Amino acid sequence: MELTKQELASKIWETANKLRSKIKANEYKDYILGFMFYKFLSDSEEQFLTKNDATKEDIRTADEDAVKMIQDELGYYIEYNDLFSTWVDKGINLGTSDVSEALIRFNAQIKPEYKKVYENIFSTLSGGLSKFGENMGTRDKAVRDMVAMTGEIPATADEYDVMGYIYEFLIYKFATAAKDDGAFYTPHEVSRLISKIVAKSVTETGKDSVQVYDPTCGSAGLLLTIGDAMAEAGIDRDAIMYFGQEKITETYNLSRMNLVMKGCKPAQIAIRNGDTLEDDWPYFDDNTPYQPVFVDAVVSNPPYSQNWETEGKENDIRFRGYGLAPKGKADYAFLLHCLYHLKPDGMMGIVLPNGVLFRGNSEEAIRKQLVNNNQIETIIGLPANLFFSTSIPTIIMILRKNKTKDDKILFIDASKEYKSEKKQNVLTEENIEKIYEAVVNRQDVERFAHLASMDEIKANDYNLNIPRYVDTSEPEEEIDITEKAREIKAVDAEIRASEDELRKTFELLGIESPF
Repeated sequence: MELTKQELASKIWETANKLRSKIKANEYKDYILGFMFYKFLSDSEEQFLTKNDATKEDIRTADEDAVKMIQDELGYYIEYNDLFSTWVDKGINLGTSDVSEALIRFNAQIKPEYKKVYENIFSTLSGGLSKFGENMGTRDKAVRDMVAMTGEIPATADEYDVMGYIYEFLIYKFATAAKDDGAFYTPHEVSRLISKIVAKSVTETGKDSVQVYDPTCGSAGLLLTIGDAMAEAGIDRDAIMYFGQEKITETYNLSRMNLVMKGCKPAQIAIRNGDTLEDDWPYFDDNTPYQPVFVDAVVSNPPYSQNWETEGKENDIRFRGYGLAPKGKADYAFLLHCLYHLKPDGMMGIVLPNGVLFRGNSEEAIRKQLVNNNQIETIIGLPANLFFSTSIPTIIMILRKNKTKDDKILFIDASKEYKSEKKQNVLTEENIEKIYEAVVNRQDVERFAHLASMDEIKANDYNLNIPRYVDTSEPEEEIDITEKAREIKAVDAEIRASEDELRKTFELLGIESPF
């Protein structure tokens, strides 16, 4: 009986969990996902050959012209002995060296124009093979087990339907298992909420193509979700350009893999391994003059209240006119970075700790400037315990580069909009729709949303804490005084009747009544 993709994903997760032994979940994910991506590329090459009436055997004798044809189409070339299917055929004869040497050859066979997408994409897997065992025998067995497990994923015409589903499922499961190390993952429900809001606004401008950007892109889940939302809103998928930065090399590799597996063409992918706050975009090449990238939409879930280096940033164009976020809390530095990279009609959504709404000093000054510039459109208070890396309350802030609709801020208290699943809270489809509709309608909703005027915000000294604007307390039940008096009178009559009955009983017994 053939397994569904959900059943297969669960089976692979169970197997992967057993195989990882003492390797930490956050490390092991890079290895298993690396094997999966290599299989994806290998299967894609074989499928391309099949469409061109070639066979796997034709790769064995491929000449330079054949290799070039494959590279021109795919951007890479995998030799016959290095195909994933060849690894499977080797069975017990497959060893660690087969994998490590294949990865070296893959890197050497990338078409120059595709290097930014594929170069060193397997560096984490290649560098981690030594962790699979204390000796060559145990490492070889671990590699064979990994290949056998990954080999269970079928190669299909729409391979992302199965492979991509399992890839995303494993990222989610590893984020759950990694706990505090799960910062590379933004819950899909949160990503969808932000993306629906931003995509609707951006596509209403009538654009035929869009550029989206996530300056802390993690495994690219949020980037892919905003891409999906743009496509659902009418933008051609091939007309979406993906910009992203990720500081951690291992996670940067995952983000490139994820985008390629989702079907994004190399020309659509501009992902950079860099520190967003230290080295602003693009700086791809040493000989490329600096030219700021401005995009239609920015989505981001940056690390919360991170330390950052403020020295030398006083004249940074990203923060000019607002001031610098405090050294111990980079939240507003990330926000201002995102805002700077928006086009004049661009929109952004960012997840932040709710402390940014009311903390003082330099953060208060930045907040005040954002309000006076009329750049904050909506603030959504989220439920606690939505994210794997923290249980603190968070918010989504929606901002525009140039907001013209009105000078008000919509406050939404969605802190009670969730479903509790084991130790984690999740947003349901119903929750997402309720919040989304409130954003779109931009009207007051009792105990849920309030459209605050500039006068209200100034009266609150630019404190944007949601409870100041949305009263979620339940109204006290009105008391009917006449009815209560009637109830008291009835109870009093019952007590008097009981006393009379007791008095008669004492008299019959010849006992002095206490009444």
